[in-house]
Amino acid sequence: MAISSREVEHFLTRNHDAVLSTIRMNGATQLSAVTVGFYKGGAIFTTTKSRAKFINLNRTPECSLLISNSNWRPYLVLEGKAHIFSADTLDPKTLKNILRAAYRSAAGKEHPNWADYDEAMKKDERVAIFVSGDNIYGTMEN
Repeated sequence: MAISSREVEHFLTRNHDAVLSTIRMNGATQLSAVTVGFYKGGAIFTTTKSRAKFINLNRTPECSLLISNSNWRPYLVLEGKAHIFSADTLDPKTLKNILRAAYRSAAGKEHPNWADYDEAMKKDERVAIFVSGDNIYGTMEN
């Protein structure tokens, strides 16, 4: 049975712990713990350009993202391509809005000081990674 975008959204509003699987240059798997939120039918998180996950996804966008809670059940897997939102691909205002959306969705709240948040995102050279999920499966409960 296909999992709908609405079901993905419902699951991701309650579960934010995830493990990202990317492909290293040598073909081996790289696993990274990330905190995700729902965004436009898939999952979004932030990272810096110096992290292995960014470097791997920039080279090979195919990835898997397992989202769960601390008990590992239920879970949801998004398999597909990562889309990178960065200062290299977007104007500053659009990137700022996407980074803020990632925070809101993963944290489930507004940041207490958006000006400080925006400055930290610039200083850290943060990017947002969106995984849409061409193949979605799991044991999620509604």
